[in-house]
Amino acid sequence: MEKAKLFTVTMTAVAAAATAAAAQESSDQAAGETEIDTIVVYGKASQVELTGEYAGGQVARGGRAGLLGNLDFLDAPFSGTAYTQDIIRSQQSESVGDVLQNDPVVRVARGFGNFQEVYIIRGFPVFSDDITYNGVFGILPRQFVAAELLERVEVFRGANAFVNGAAPGGSGIGGTINLVGKRAPAEGVRRLTLGYENTGQFYGAADLGARFGADQEWGARFNAVYRDGETSVDDQDRELSVFSLGTDYASDYFRFSADLGFQDNRLDNPRPQVRPSGAAPNVPDADLNYAQPGTFSSEEQLFGVVRAEFDVTDAVTFWAAGGGRRGEEENLLVNPISDPNGVTTATRFDNNRKDRALSADIGARATFRTGSVGHSAVISASIIDLDFKNAFALSSASIASDLFNPTPAATLPPTDGFAGGVLSDPLSTQKLTNKSIAVANTVSLFDDTLLLTGGLRYQSILDRSFDFNTGIENSRYDDTALTPAVGAVFKVTPGLSLYANYAESLQRGQVAPQVNGDDEPLDNAGEALEPFRGDQTEFGIKFDGGDLGATLSFFSLSRQNGVIVGTLFEASGEQRNRGMELSVFGEPVEGFRVIGGATYIDAELKETQGGVNEGASVIGVPEFQANVNAEWDAPFLPGLTFDGRVVFTGEQFINEANTLEIDSWARLDIGLRYAAEIASYPVTMRARLDNATNNAYWASSGGFPGANYLVQGAPRTFMVTLSADF
Repeated sequence: MEKAKLFTVTMTAVAAAATAAAAQESSDQAAGETEIDTIVVYGKASQVELTGEYAGGQVARGGRAGLLGNLDFLDAPFSGTAYTQDIIRSQQSESVGDVLQNDPVVRVARGFGNFQEVYIIRGFPVFSDDITYNGVFGILPRQFVAAELLERVEVFRGANAFVNGAAPGGSGIGGTINLVGKRAPAEGVRRLTLGYENTGQFYGAADLGARFGADQEWGARFNAVYRDGETSVDDQDRELSVFSLGTDYASDYFRFSADLGFQDNRLDNPRPQVRPSGAAPNVPDADLNYAQPGTFSSEEQLFGVVRAEFDVTDAVTFWAAGGGRRGEEENLLVNPISDPNGVTTATRFDNNRKDRALSADIGARATFRTGSVGHSAVISASIIDLDFKNAFALSSASIASDLFNPTPAATLPPTDGFAGGVLSDPLSTQKLTNKSIAVANTVSLFDDTLLLTGGLRYQSILDRSFDFNTGIENSRYDDTALTPAVGAVFKVTPGLSLYANYAESLQRGQVAPQVNGDDEPLDNAGEALEPFRGDQTEFGIKFDGGDLGATLSFFSLSRQNGVIVGTLFEASGEQRNRGMELSVFGEPVEGFRVIGGATYIDAELKETQGGVNEGASVIGVPEFQANVNAEWDAPFLPGLTFDGRVVFTGEQFINEANTLEIDSWARLDIGLRYAAEIASYPVTMRARLDNATNNAYWASSGGFPGANYLVQGAPRTFMVTLSADF
C-alpha cells in the first residue's frame, strides 16, 4: 500500500490515502484477518490515532514522538519500537517490565530500596513515574503498571527533553516509554480469562469492549484483573486488583480518547534487593526467599487521562490533553547488606508516601507548502504539577541473617532510630512545577524524500524540597532552560531511510536519598540538586522489507552524574555512553514471527572529582546485551503456536573502581498456545515457562545512579491461562 505524502494537504492526496487504506482493509479481510485494533493514519501525525501494525502484528509501524505525534518509523528522525497488545497477551505479560524483556535496548532493574520497576535504556534509568500515558507525564502508578491495561508499550530511544519536556522524576536521559490504554476493536471483544501460576497464584480477568454509533465512531472498553497467591519465589505473596475504563471517538474531523484506571498492588514478604559489601556474594537458589517475615510493599493508585484533537481545516489541527493521579504507598522493608560469603545485616525501614500529580498539554499543527517545499509546523505548551508527601523511620537495632540459610527474626525491631516526619501523617517533602512551550517544523524536500526537523523547547522548572519534620522549605531551584533538537530523514528508497539527530537532555536535579549503602543517614537527605543537562548525537539506518523491518543505530549520550560520596549526595562529573544497537522485527516467513537484536554500550565516567575513577565503566551498565523472540505457527495443527525467547545480559560492574563485577546471565523462556472453537465460542489456551532452566543470577546492579544494589532474577515460573470469547 503506497503511503500518502506526509505533508500533502490537498484533497486529492487525502482521498488517495483513504482509498489505499480501504484497499488494504479489504485485502486483510479477504485473507481472514478479522481483528483490527487500530486505525492506520497517513498524511498527518495524529496525537490520538495510532500507527498500524507491522507484519506479524507484534509491533507497530511506529509510535509517539512527543509533540510530533505518532510517526511511522521510516519517517521519524529518532529510533524506537512499539509493542502491541498481541504480544502482551500472547506472552501472558504481567507488567510493563515483562513486555520490555523483548527489547534488546532495554533492561529492567529496581528502584533504590523499593520495588519500583526501573527501565534502563541506553545505560540510563527511566523510573516508572517518568513514563507517559497517552503522551502525558507523571500520572502512572510509580511501582508497577499492570500489562492488562495496555494497548501498546512504545519505547522511544534517546534524549527526549525536546519532544516530551523534562521528565518530572529526574530520569529519562537515554529514552522514555509511552503507554497507550486499550481501545475497543471494530468487531468488539467479550473475553474472560482464568489462570494459574505455579506454587499457588490464581488469576482472573475480564476484557469487555464494543463500538457504537452509525459509523462505529464511539468505543468503550472495560478491563478487570485480580491476582492472588504465592509467586514462584518461596513465601512471596502478591495480591493485585486492577480496573480500567477506556473510551474513544473518531469522526472525520474530531478524535478523542479517555482512560481511567485503578490499581491496588500488594506484595507480602517480597524478596529484597541486596547491597554488597565488597565482592558480590554467590547467587542463592533461584526460588529462595531471604525476606524477613512481615515485610511488605503496598500501593493504591487512581489515575486518568483525556486527549482530543480537532481538525479546524484540512491543514490545521488543535489538540489538548490532561491527566492526574492520586497515589498512596506504604512499605515495611528489610534490605540486607551482604559480605562476599552471604552473611548479612539489615535495618528495618518503614515508609509512607502520598502523591498528587496533574499534567496537561495543548498544541496546534499546521501543514502547508511553499512552492515545492512541504512544512509541518507545531507549537505546544505543557505543565506538570506534583506534590509528594513522604515520611520514613528506621530501626536502631540491626537484624543478622544469611543469604543461603535465612534466619527469620522472632520479631522485627521497632523503628526507634533515624526518622523523618510522622508515618501516619506525612508532610509535603517536594513540590515540582514544570512549564514549557515548544515549537518545531518539519520541512520536506525533493518530493518528500528528505525530511528535516528542527525545534526548540523553553522550559521553566520550579523544584522545592521541604523538611520532613517541620515542612519548612530547605532548598529551591527556580530557573529556565532551552533544549533544542534537530533531525533528518533521507528516504533512499520507499523501504530504506537514513536518519540522524542531535538533541539536548534536561532532567530536574536528583533528590538525595535518605540513607547511603551502609544505611547511614545522608547529611543532605531530601535535598534536590540543580537540574542536570546533557546532549546526544545519533545516526542510523532503517529498513522496511514489507515482512521484515530493522533499525541500526549509533549513538553518543552524556549527562551530569549524581553519586553518593560518604554521607553526601552530590554532582560529580558526567556519564558518557556511546554505542550501537540493532533491532529486527516482523514475519519474514508466513507463520514465523521474530523480534530481536543486540546492543553494545561503552559507558564511562568523565570529568570526575580529582580524576578519581576517570574513564571507569558505569555501575550496572552491561557492555553487551541481546534478545531474540520467535513464534512459529505449527502447520500440522492449525491454531497451535510455539514461542521461545532468549535474553542475554553481559557482566556488570558493582563498584566505580571496576574491580568487582557480577557475571553475565542468560535466560530461556518458552511457551505455546492453542486456539480453537468449542461450541462456536473461540477459546485460547496459553502455557508459558519463564526461566525454563531455573537459572539463578543477579539480574541487575543498581538502577539509581551511583548505587550498586543487586536484584536477583525470577526463578522458573510456570503460567497457564484459558481465555474464552463469547
